[in-house]
Amino acid sequence: MSLVKEFKAFAMRGNVIDMAIGIIIGAAFGRVVSSLVADIIMPPLGLLIGGVDFADLAVVLREAEGDIAAVTIGYGLFIKNVVDFLIIAMAIFVAVKVMNSLRRQEANTPPPPAPPSKEEVLLTEIRDLLKNRA
Repeated sequence: MSLVKEFKAFAMRGNVIDMAIGIIIGAAFGRVVSSLVADIIMPPLGLLIGGVDFADLAVVLREAEGDIAAVTIGYGLFIKNVVDFLIIAMAIFVAVKVMNSLRRQEANTPPPPAPPSKEEVLLTEIRDLLKNRA
């Protein structure tokens, strides 16, 4: 099998397409959550703390000298990214929990009863004919 045919067979399987859709939606969801944290959650939180902008929170290890930039540890951006992660992790947790409960409901649903066998149908017909005769 040529490499192109093999790749086409791989790419057209349902799981790969589902995974690609999930990645695209996940990336969009990540951007929305990042905007939520940066633009809506962090400004009021910084205001409550005392008018702090989290993007400016950093520890300066070495001051800037001439053309050399300062060396800093930006812990404010790290805090923002941790909040991003926690919101995304919570959303994924809730989604997985909902899917698992739906699966459990499917598993607990008893299968429909099997249709009667040919012998049972024939015996039922004979029984009904005998009842009608009497």
